[in-house]
Amino acid sequence: MSFIEIFFIGIGLAMDAFAVSICKGLSMKKINYKKAEIVGLYFGVFQAGMVLIGDLLGNSFEEFIKNIDHWVAFVLLVCIGINMIREVFQKEESYNDDVSFKTMVPLALATSIDALACGITFACLSIKIAMPSITIGIITFVLSFIGVAIGKKFGNKFKTKAQILGGSILILLGIKILLEHLGIIQF
Repeated sequence: MSFIEIFFIGIGLAMDAFAVSICKGLSMKKINYKKAEIVGLYFGVFQAGMVLIGDLLGNSFEEFIKNIDHWVAFVLLVCIGINMIREVFQKEESYNDDVSFKTMVPLALATSIDALACGITFACLSIKIAMPSITIGIITFVLSFIGVAIGKKFGNKFKTKAQILGGSILILLGIKILLEHLGIIQF
C-alpha cells in the first residue's frame, strides 16, 4: 500500500474526530489553542493506538484469513464508510468545551473504533504498521486541531460534509482493494 493510500485512509479515519472537534470549537466562547492541542492529542494518540491494537489482533488470526483477506479489507472499509455516512443523518449529541480526561477518553475511543478495524485490515494485507499508525495519528491530530478552529469560526457548515467525505474515501479504498485483488484494476 502506498503512502498516498495510507494518507487518504488517515484522512478518512480522522473525519469522525474532525467532526467532534468542530463541535468542541462551536462550544468555545473564544478560540483556545491549548484546548485545541489537547483535543488533537487525544484523538491523534487514540487513532494511532487503535491502529496498532487492530494490527496485533489481525496478526493473531492472520493464518485463518489469508485466503479471504481482500474480502475482509473490503467489508471492513465499506462498513466503516457506510457507518460514518449513516451517522450524519442521526440525531446529533451536544458537546461542551471541557477537555478533561473524563470527557475526552470516551470521545477519543468512540472516534477511533474505525481505526481498530483498519489496523486489522492492515494486518490482513501484511502492511508494516509503524508508518501507517504514525501517519494516521499525525493526520488526526492536525485535522482535530484545525476542526476546533473551524468549529469556532464557521460553525456546523463543514461537519456533515467532512464526515460524508471521510466515509466515501473509506468505501472507495475498500472497493479499490477488492478490485485490485480480483485483477479487475491495477494501480
